[in-house]
Amino acid sequence: MSVAEAFGDVADVIAKIAPSKIIELRPSSSMQKRVEELIQKKKNAQISGEESTELERYLSLDLFITLAKARARVLLNK
Repeated sequence: MSVAEAFGDVADVIAKIAPSKIIELRPSSSMQKRVEELIQKKKNAQISGEESTELERYLSLDLFITLAKARARVLLNK
């Protein structure tokens, strides 16, 4: 099993718990601001190794939440 498949499997479980609440998930304003800062640093080649890892983790979390939302939408449309 790949990491992407594992994310998908967990997203399925999460989506089934409360599909309508999963769809409403949004990042906090502070999280959005931090991700934007990190992206800007990366674009300007001013990002440290630690910040790069932090950005990758945020992006992984975003992928996971997107998968969970997609699964939740399918459940709500049945």
